[in-house]
Amino acid sequence: MEPSPHASAFKALADPTRRAILERLKGGDLSAGELAEGFELTGASLSHHLSLLLQAGLVRVRREGAFRIYTLHTTVLQEVLSWLMDLNGKAPKRRRSR
Repeated sequence: MEPSPHASAFKALADPTRRAILERLKGGDLSAGELAEGFELTGASLSHHLSLLLQAGLVRVRREGAFRIYTLHTTVLQEVLSWLMDLNGKAPKRRRSR
């Protein structure tokens, strides 16, 4: 049996800390330092969580000077939701290209 193409997203979403990070990013882009505020995590632990979110394609990162700025990336979430809806037989109808 082949692993789901969304396995890394499910793994990332399974952890409450990573879900909390995604919730914080809903409000806009944040630096790693800003994300660390309010979490009782070591820098290494936060880095690990962010790395898994990046690997899953749930966040993106860019450099601004000395800072790494993280952004919520919802495309993977939309793909996972579509896949789940399809499993349930309720996938949204796809538009045909013209």
